[in-house]
Amino acid sequence: MSPTFLAWLRAEPLTELTVLDVGTGWGRLALELAPRCRRVIGIDREPDVIDDAKRRAAAGQLVNAEFVVADAEAEEYDRFAPDLVCAHLCMSDAIAERAARALAPGRVFAFVAFEADQWRETGRRSRFAYDEGQARALLDRTGFAVEHLVVERDTKRFDSVEAALGAVVGLEGTWRRDGRWFRYIAFLEEGGRTLTQSHLVVKARRR
Repeated sequence: MSPTFLAWLRAEPLTELTVLDVGTGWGRLALELAPRCRRVIGIDREPDVIDDAKRRAAAGQLVNAEFVVADAEAEEYDRFAPDLVCAHLCMSDAIAERAARALAPGRVFAFVAFEADQWRETGRRSRFAYDEGQARALLDRTGFAVEHLVVERDTKRFDSVEAALGAVVGLEGTWRRDGRWFRYIAFLEEGGRTLTQSHLVVKARRR
């Protein structure tokens, strides 16, 4: 998880705040923030990962961490009364719109999203990816002022095709379904030996 992202969140008065972690998964971000927050609520549409997050919170005796099954792109966030909304690799226009409706002026929406260069070697941009201009336009439209925005990009280089394939073995099923797998294989066959991870890290405040 981005140290920059965590530092920006920790700069807020978390001990006074209820934080909503959108698309929490097994609760990695929520559990990281819980010891610093008044209350943290993680939501995800997958019951299995929410059950996992609950078990982790109980094991860590984090009584201020709550996990709820909810679709981040369909649920209205005001039911959770958040003071801060954050999202780690779960970002869409619908999420920004819901954060805007739930947050009072001066409150923070912070997220890490796929940036346009994420997995550029596959020749297909993720539908969840934003470039800087798109992110700024979305936030402006939804009533947020950008305080911080950086791109964190890491291009891994491999010595062999086998090493490159080993780095993406867990993605094969997904990439086969969306057509990326064959494009990446073609890239490797043509001599390519890289894979790019690129994230947009943003902190914005409700106007």
